[in-house]
Amino acid sequence: MNLEIQIQTIFVSVILGMFSSLVFNVFYRLLYSKYIITKILSNLIYSLTIFTLFFYVLFIVNNGVVHIYFILLFIIGFIIGNLNLKKIRKYIKKSN
Repeated sequence: MNLEIQIQTIFVSVILGMFSSLVFNVFYRLLYSKYIITKILSNLIYSLTIFTLFFYVLFIVNNGVVHIYFILLFIIGFIIGNLNLKKIRKYIKKSN
């Protein structure tokens, strides 16, 4: 894998982490519902969708080569996105 593809994959990993944080914050009410069945189903659907999307995009960008630092950058992107979206989560909590 050449340097250009690695840089593209790093960028995509961080962006997908931020996107998954956005989706997490939008569906926060479903993921932390008071009904256990809703919690389990929404958490399962969210996790499988994000997991599938991440590996599908990796397959498009670099033919499916997965390195540990791509996963770490995905997590860092999630943390960055989560820090930026605290206001949305607070607003959703207030409306409960």
